[in-house]
Amino acid sequence: MENISPILLAFIATIFTWIITSLGSAIVYFFKKINKNVLDAMLSLAAGVMIAASFFSLIAPSIEMAKALGMNKIFITSVGFVCGGLLLVLLDKIFSKKISNSKKRCLMLVLSITLHNIPEGLAIGVAFGSIIYHLDGATIASAMALAIGIGIQNFPEGIAVSMPLRREGFSRTKSFLYGGLSGIVEPIAGVLGALLVLKIRIVLPFFLAFAAGAMIYVVVNELVPESQTNKNKRSISMFSLIGFTIMMILDVLLA
Repeated sequence: MENISPILLAFIATIFTWIITSLGSAIVYFFKKINKNVLDAMLSLAAGVMIAASFFSLIAPSIEMAKALGMNKIFITSVGFVCGGLLLVLLDKIFSKKISNSKKRCLMLVLSITLHNIPEGLAIGVAFGSIIYHLDGATIASAMALAIGIGIQNFPEGIAVSMPLRREGFSRTKSFLYGGLSGIVEPIAGVLGALLVLKIRIVLPFFLAFAAGAMIYVVVNELVPESQTNKNKRSISMFSLIGFTIMMILDVLLA
């Protein structure tokens, strides 16, 4: 596998995450309604997975790469991390206008999740692109663990798109297609991320941290608040700890 192009690996990995999104969307064919406890638990689990993936697969390699390039590792990683979050804040402000029509609101949900899939694809692409530099922590195994983690959280995202659309009167097929299409940006962003770090090595520490910042923003702004609407929020919170632990174990074992 080491002889395979990082760009191809990034493409394959993000195709996998897109398929998981589509599988989540396909739930609309089998259920009229998803139990809220199950959905909130999945979102909480995904939050823990993404937090762990952000550190072990993105921030840690960013610090290592900055050090290897003779950069100020604290400055580069901090600026990259904050910039990733700020970009998502800006994009959220642009696309989060209140719309009275419920169907339009659902379409805005599709757009919002599509938007959030971009940094996830970018994160995978950057992780695979960084393999070529042989950094500690930047391995095929850690990049695969990141893709698996993002794939896990993409499943409830697919459900979160298709089920509301179905509820608003869209056909099952249209609801499924919109849900699947929300994840198509991940392979595109993944390839672009891998290309970027392969062509311009010096930006790698920044973009690793940037992708981590964007992912953490999604966790804090979307996954955690949504899961905490559950009346059993203390129990639901435990799934974040479980998700983090699973991802940490995966990353350590596969490193």
